[in-house]
Amino acid sequence: MEYTFSDRTNNLKPSAIREIFKYAADPTVVSLSAGNPSPDAFPAKELEEISARLFKENPIALLQYSVTEGYAPLRAHLKKYMSEKYSVGTELDDILITTGAQQIMDFATKSLVNEGDVIITEAPSFIGSLNSFRAYNAKLVGVPVESDGMNMELLEEALKNNDRVRFIYTIPNFQNPSGVTMSMEKREKLYELAKKYNVLILEDNPYGDLRYSGEFLPAIKSLDTDGRVIYAGSFSKVISPGMRVAYTIAPQPIIQKMTVCKQGSDVHTNIWSQMVCYEFLTKYDFEAHLDRLRSIYREKAKFCMDLLDKYCAPEITYDKIDGGLFIWCRVPKGANMPEFVKKAIENKVCVVPGNAFLTDEKDETDGFRINFSTPTDEQLEKGVRILGELAKTYK
Repeated sequence: MEYTFSDRTNNLKPSAIREIFKYAADPTVVSLSAGNPSPDAFPAKELEEISARLFKENPIALLQYSVTEGYAPLRAHLKKYMSEKYSVGTELDDILITTGAQQIMDFATKSLVNEGDVIITEAPSFIGSLNSFRAYNAKLVGVPVESDGMNMELLEEALKNNDRVRFIYTIPNFQNPSGVTMSMEKREKLYELAKKYNVLILEDNPYGDLRYSGEFLPAIKSLDTDGRVIYAGSFSKVISPGMRVAYTIAPQPIIQKMTVCKQGSDVHTNIWSQMVCYEFLTKYDFEAHLDRLRSIYREKAKFCMDLLDKYCAPEITYDKIDGGLFIWCRVPKGANMPEFVKKAIENKVCVVPGNAFLTDEKDETDGFRINFSTPTDEQLEKGVRILGELAKTYK
């Protein structure tokens, strides 16, 4: 039988990262391509204790259907916590618990974007979100990321030159894939431009709690006085990605529409995971847990940057980071990035090619992304050393 597919999915391609995972599955290959938390970061013992206690005390609540909006105690706690600690959320906002932050991107686009509408994104940006936007036949316009965030002059040009812009998508903290953090000046300017051109902002913040040096910067959502920012938070990088618990804080009318989308998608987020998250957040020392994660990633990030300096300089350059899980590297002058990444794979090291993160994968870039959180120190040193040896062949 010949199959025909919807216009919405016909042009979608497999995630480049997932395709690279096929190579990374080879035990002889050093994978610097994943975005997974460190195996040392999981509070496995605590989650086991919580789950056992909940099954003993209230098993049916863990196993039964639940409400679409999310577990009420978790929603109430997050409203209070995010308001008091980060000034995120007002009386005009509501909260929805989702199955991972990827679902927020999907539901926001489904709720707000018609075919042909424009979404402005950072370039490069997270491939998962880009594919969610593409699935609704949105027109993607990329704005280059500088060392302190999106180029605001080019952002304003994009807003001027494109009709039907629905929202600006940004990852302001330790951006995936670049590792860049947007400056306070640019956060304020971004919000000012969104107001000037009457568009929404989708602020994706999965890495904000993983700052291990430098100064904390307020969320763009904390500047939101007129219901213009959709905030996406997640427990994937700070508790467990496998639990698939995230949340969005956004104006009530948007949350209502996203809730209807969720009812037609998966009915509700895993209630077992939600209840475990709530117990961990409220009955254990969550701040001490975050401090432990920062300590883990501070050491791993420094180790990785020291290795890059030792084995790869000056051929491969990179920007130092203050948090998150990724480092954006640039291939040697004169090198072709896709060819370099292919040769790295042939030499048993997987990294993610930079064009995978662009709005148009045919655009040129000299960058590639490495992840330092998942490999062991031995694997990391081996992989970076091989990259350095490859880079030196371009002298």
